[in-house]
Amino acid sequence: MNRSWTLGKRIAAGFALSFVLLAIIGAVAYRSIITLSQASYSVARSHVVLESLVNVVNLLQDAESAGRGYIITGDESFIAPHQQVGNEIAANINELRKLTADNSVQQKLIDQAEPVVAAKLSWVKRINDMRKAREIEQVTKLIQTGEGKKLMDDLQRILGEIEQAERNQLKQRAGEVEAAVNSSTVSITLGTLVCLLLVSAAGVTITRSLTSQIGAAVQHMQSSSSELQVASNQQSMGSREQSTAMKEITTTMNELLVTSKQIAESSQRVAHIAEETAKGARSGEQTVAKANDSIGGIKRQVDLIVTHMLDLGKKSQQIGGILEIINELAEQTNILAINATIEAAGAGENGKRFAVVADEIRKLADRVGGSTKEIRGLIDDIRAAVNTTVMTTEGGTKAVEAGAHQFSEVAIAFRQIVSLVSTTTEATREIELSTKQQSTAVSQINIAVSNVAQAARETEVSSSQTLQTATELTNLSRDLMRLIQPQAST
Repeated sequence: MNRSWTLGKRIAAGFALSFVLLAIIGAVAYRSIITLSQASYSVARSHVVLESLVNVVNLLQDAESAGRGYIITGDESFIAPHQQVGNEIAANINELRKLTADNSVQQKLIDQAEPVVAAKLSWVKRINDMRKAREIEQVTKLIQTGEGKKLMDDLQRILGEIEQAERNQLKQRAGEVEAAVNSSTVSITLGTLVCLLLVSAAGVTITRSLTSQIGAAVQHMQSSSSELQVASNQQSMGSREQSTAMKEITTTMNELLVTSKQIAESSQRVAHIAEETAKGARSGEQTVAKANDSIGGIKRQVDLIVTHMLDLGKKSQQIGGILEIINELAEQTNILAINATIEAAGAGENGKRFAVVADEIRKLADRVGGSTKEIRGLIDDIRAAVNTTVMTTEGGTKAVEAGAHQFSEVAIAFRQIVSLVSTTTEATREIELSTKQQSTAVSQINIAVSNVAQAARETEVSSSQTLQTATELTNLSRDLMRLIQPQAST
């Protein structure tokens, strides 16, 4: 046998050889059984044909005997089953035709026997009819003619030929059965002996081949099992170390999970505070906008005051011009009053009244001049106050403009603050979302780490089982070596 064949191929070859031999023996046995079955069927059919022939003869004899009994006794009960006998004879003849359908000689003999049977039945019926009609003499004459005996002899001769031909076929078929049995016995016996010899030879060959091959495989298995045992020890130690490390990682991941949850809660609070800050910033922006509007209104009012004060300065200047005119008029009036006084003094007694009037006019002029001086002083004070107020108002206007500018900058700063707070809120929300995702990821990692830890524990258990299996494999290889090479144990 080819040494390159594997163990499975060799065993398969042995089984294939056994299968082929058994298939050949089975085919031979099947063919012999089919032949034997066909021969047995033919033998059984021949017996049925002979039985049908006997039935036909017996039925005719019964019909003839019933006719004699009726002739002798006149009892019609003898001829009652005559019609039934005819039907049974016809059924047996039809059965004979079917059973001998493959034999043309038998078919011809049956064709010859059928009219004779009909004639015999007709003859018996005529006798019965004559006896029923009480024609005793005619019945006697008809019997004396010997027609009935002649029909019966012809029928027995034909049926005898059919029986003889069937018995010859029966002998032939019995010989065929015997030959088939002998052939089957010889074929099965020889096939079985050859199969046993070939299977034994194949078994010895395969056993020798497998013994050497399995021996080498067992030796290799011994070395492999030793190496597997060493590797299992290392794997078991590594699994224990991995299990310890995974426990520490699991503890760390649990702490990280708690920290992530705390960070998520803090991020949520920061997001809430940022939202509140954004609301306050938006409210402050609105307040600054309102204050800016108010400062704008104040600036407009100050501008109006400046305008009115400038108008007041112009009016005071106009009043000063008018006072100058009044002062000149007062001085001229005073001069005229002095002149009038002089003239009144010169007029004597008549001029006294005019002097009095002139004196009053002079006094009035003096009063007007004094009032004009006072008014001029007041106007100067008003001008100074107006100038001071204008300068102050201009300073206030500049301060208001500076304040408005600063408020604009404050409004811009508030808008920037609102934008930054909004950005901070969004960033805080993103941080919160990221923290939640991180917490979820940490939870998943924790679960994964737990699974890995479980796997590490299972690996540790599996390593122990592998070590045990390696030990059992080593023992098994030794036992196999003892079974294959008993001398190896000594």
